[in-house]
Amino acid sequence: MKIPTLLQRGPIGRLLTNPLMQRVIRNSGYLFTGSTLSAALSMIQGILAARLLGIESFGVLGIITVFVSVINRLTSFRMAELVVNYVGEFSEKGEKDRAAAAFKTAALFETGSSVLAFLLILVLAPIAATYLAQDPSTVGLFMLYGMIVPAHMLAESSTGLLQYLNQFKLLAGIQVAQSVITLLLIVGAFATGGGLLAVLVAYLVGKVAWSLGITGAALTHAHRAWGSGWWRAPFSLIHIRRKEMLRFGVSTNLTGTLTLLSRDSEILWLGALASPIAAGYYKVSLAILNILLIPVQPLITTTYRELAREIGARAWDNVRYLLRSGSMISVAYSIPAALFLGVFGPWVISLWGAEFLPQSYGVMGILLVGVTFVNVFYWNRTTLLPLGLPEYPTKVILVAAIAKVVAILILVPRYGAFGMAATLSGFFLFTGAVLVWKTVRVLRQRADAAPLPAAG
Repeated sequence: MKIPTLLQRGPIGRLLTNPLMQRVIRNSGYLFTGSTLSAALSMIQGILAARLLGIESFGVLGIITVFVSVINRLTSFRMAELVVNYVGEFSEKGEKDRAAAAFKTAALFETGSSVLAFLLILVLAPIAATYLAQDPSTVGLFMLYGMIVPAHMLAESSTGLLQYLNQFKLLAGIQVAQSVITLLLIVGAFATGGGLLAVLVAYLVGKVAWSLGITGAALTHAHRAWGSGWWRAPFSLIHIRRKEMLRFGVSTNLTGTLTLLSRDSEILWLGALASPIAAGYYKVSLAILNILLIPVQPLITTTYRELAREIGARAWDNVRYLLRSGSMISVAYSIPAALFLGVFGPWVISLWGAEFLPQSYGVMGILLVGVTFVNVFYWNRTTLLPLGLPEYPTKVILVAAIAKVVAILILVPRYGAFGMAATLSGFFLFTGAVLVWKTVRVLRQRADAAPLPAAG
């Protein structure tokens, strides 16, 4: 990456010319481009859907999509992180057969978890329709959208493999293609006056297209990396590491489950304890906050890849440099973006419809506090995984989740979406602060115990 001479001076120059950050920035750039285009298209999708459906039906749409996502992720072992960690480790050692066996193991477990998730959706759909959407007639819509789960059967493992193989540009392209397909279908529904079913089918088709694209690309690259018979690599090759891999997967699953129940299922809590209308207000606020999250989400993925490599090499100076530099990049965007939303939020929300004001603006303002903080320290959880402490985030999130659920039960019935926003911001502030403190402390201990020169 050629850096102009003018930018090669000072802290910014050192950051831009460092090989580690060049890889992070380059790969983040691919994902950022894809995320930006995808987010812009998704915003248009949301605006059209909200104007077509109205607050209540828009809230029901959010309840259906979040319900299926929560059940799917409930059984997930976050295979993308496991694949990056172990396929990466074996590949760096030149052990291609073991790398292939690790990927095959991850894919097998993900397939089993997807089957379980789909069965749970079929069983729980009547309950969700009655008590979350507060409309028993929507049970068929829950089951219909649940079809994304079998389609996503290998999606996480495939995503992790493509990340490790440095196929971030391909990942971004598939993401944009999904958004284009979904938008075209929603435009068609808007033009023809379609209802909730038409919008839901649009989201379903887009998700299925993404999953098939990711899976096909991963299998193609697995063939190129390990040969045509890679899938015959025996499980016995990783037998000695099976307990460690299981511990990694279970820990990340528990962390993900706690996060789902306490942080990523607010729409469902609102449907059960308040109303679909409150869920609609909250859904719009979350959609707008994507403006703040767009450039930071790619940094999580790309920084994790580099952190796993540098921690494996015990290059502690490089690890600390990555974390500091990543936070600097995030601050440069997150603070101005938060200020923009604070000032121009009412105008942005009005694009979804004047009926969403002023409630969605107030909800968004509360959420901005916690989201901005966790944006700056976006690496707070993932850094502890390659450091060999996958259980620590689980313990921290467990404590925060219990407190948040209690707060939800107290605040949401009375304050609706505003109460939910307050609990989420508090959750972000507490977990982020504790995990950052732990990461800094562990890195200092490791560096003091076995100081090694930086790798580059």
